[in-house]
Amino acid sequence: MMSKILVTGFDPFGGEPVNPAFEAVKLLPDEIAGATVVKLEIPTVFTRSATVVEEAMVREQPDYVLCIGQAGGRSALTVEKVAINLAEARIPDNDGEQPFDMPLREDGGTAYFATLPVKAMVRNINDHGIPAFMSYTAGTYVCNSIMYNVLYLIDRKFPGVKGGFIHVPYATAQGVGKPNGTPTMEIATMARGIEAAIEAAVSTETDATDILGATH
Repeated sequence: MMSKILVTGFDPFGGEPVNPAFEAVKLLPDEIAGATVVKLEIPTVFTRSATVVEEAMVREQPDYVLCIGQAGGRSALTVEKVAINLAEARIPDNDGEQPFDMPLREDGGTAYFATLPVKAMVRNINDHGIPAFMSYTAGTYVCNSIMYNVLYLIDRKFPGVKGGFIHVPYATAQGVGKPNGTPTMEIATMARGIEAAIEAAVSTETDATDILGATH
C-alpha cells in the first residue's frame, strides 16, 4: 500500500501579499518516491492552525506530516530539529491573537524533536544543488506552534506517524522594497528542495547519522 504525506503551508501574513510556503507546496507533484502527497493550506493563526491540521490528520490518516513556513531573513531551506512549548508573538497572527510567554499545550512536553530524518533531508536537498541547513530554532511564532502541535498530536494520538517542519526564505518577488542584502529564493527552487526533502523522508527509515553522530 502506498504511503501518504500531508504537506501544509501557511497563508500570507504580516502584510505580505504571498506566503511562499504554500506557493511552493502547490508546485509539488502529487506523488513523491511512491508516497501520495496531500497539500493543505493552513491559517497563520496559533489556535486554528492546530485544529485544521488535526482534522486533516484524522481525515487523511497520513504516514508523514511535513509543515512548511516562511522565515524571512534566512537564505536557505532550514529543516527544523526541535519545537518548544512556548508561544511568544512579535506581531499578532491573522486572527489578532498575540500570545506572550504562554505554553502551547499545558500538558505537553517542554520540547519535541522532529521525528522525520532531518539530516538525511538536509543532505538530499543539498545533493540537488539547493542550499539547506539543519536549524535548532523554529522561533516562537506560528511556525514553531504548528510544528510543536503536530509532534504533540503524534505523541498523544497518532503513534507511528512521523512529523517535521521546513522553513523557506522570502520569495524573490518579496525582496522588492526590502533592504539590500535581504536573501530571497525562487518559489520553484523551494518546491524542488521540499520535494528532495520528502524523497529522503519517505525513503529513510532511520536517520543513521542522527543515531551515530560523528563517531565514525
